[in-house]
Amino acid sequence: MTKNTHISSVFRKEILAMSAYKVASAEGLIKLDAMENPYGWPEDLKTRWLETLKDCPLNRYPDPEAKRLVQTIRAHDHIPERYSILLGNGSDEIIQLLLMALPPTASVLTPAPGFVMYKQISGCLGLKYYGIPLLSDNFELDLPAMLAAIGQHQPAVIFIAYPNNPTGNLFNEAAIHDIIKTAKGLVVIDEAYAPFAEASFMASLGQYTNLLVMRTVSKLGLAGLRLGYITGDPEIIGQLNKIRLPYNLNSLTQLSADFALSNKALFDQQTQAICANRSLVFNQLNTMNGITAFPSSANFILFRTPKNQADSIYTTIKQRGVLIKNLNPQGGLLKDCLRVTIGADNENDAFIAALKNSFDG
Repeated sequence: MTKNTHISSVFRKEILAMSAYKVASAEGLIKLDAMENPYGWPEDLKTRWLETLKDCPLNRYPDPEAKRLVQTIRAHDHIPERYSILLGNGSDEIIQLLLMALPPTASVLTPAPGFVMYKQISGCLGLKYYGIPLLSDNFELDLPAMLAAIGQHQPAVIFIAYPNNPTGNLFNEAAIHDIIKTAKGLVVIDEAYAPFAEASFMASLGQYTNLLVMRTVSKLGLAGLRLGYITGDPEIIGQLNKIRLPYNLNSLTQLSADFALSNKALFDQQTQAICANRSLVFNQLNTMNGITAFPSSANFILFRTPKNQADSIYTTIKQRGVLIKNLNPQGGLLKDCLRVTIGADNENDAFIAALKNSFDG
């Protein structure tokens, strides 16, 4: 096949050097690789939801500001009126909006390893990206290194996932405050896993003009809706709103998310079940010789396998019908590491059984 000669002349070198983000096929497998809520809705709630959607005017554009949904989110997450909220098609779109707004010479800084989209989108836009390694013994922030990097690179944006993905831990709260105080640019606390952590920087918004808090409903149990939001100083959110595409949230997402968040009790119950199962899976992992599971405040667990066995263990578990995430190819602190999402009881049992039979432990 002849190579298209337009490629090198049309696309930026940053795009040509990138690899596309790959999502593994889970067809026929128990899916424990993407930090999804394993629980569905009871039939009566589904019926009420569909009744809500019945008269949705699909021939009309959606509310461009999703005003009703914004108010529901305010009530659900206790966000005062003095902070603005911008909604996005998942938190990925919000990250993209933030980085698109920066000058082409800007720097982006994050702890590493962290959420892959910080680096992926920075690279796509040609921004300077700096990942500052976490401490190797406990995946905690290396505060002196972070502060030194801030002084050296003067990042326009610092992303901190809290809890962190893929390690699952909550970073030291005082260290994060030090970072916010030191930074001259924006600091975004990504609280995608807040439902499982009982920890948040939402109450700190009033202390810092450069602090933003970002969340998503995906981990809560609404991954199919693709809804995220960011909140903070109205002047900052107003600048981001300038480059948000109009009608970025469709009518069905707006109605469905509003309905779901108005049924908080169901998701609270599901979250409690996930946290209870997280403790069970963590304890089971740490009874296996050669496996080290790391404490998690999210809905997944990172664990280290015996040396140089992560790839083979991952493959064997998949052959036994369970899909988890292989992080070993990323190397560094994630060498020999795999990550499993907490599922329903039968899914967790299937994973533990497959893991036990995948290596000599």
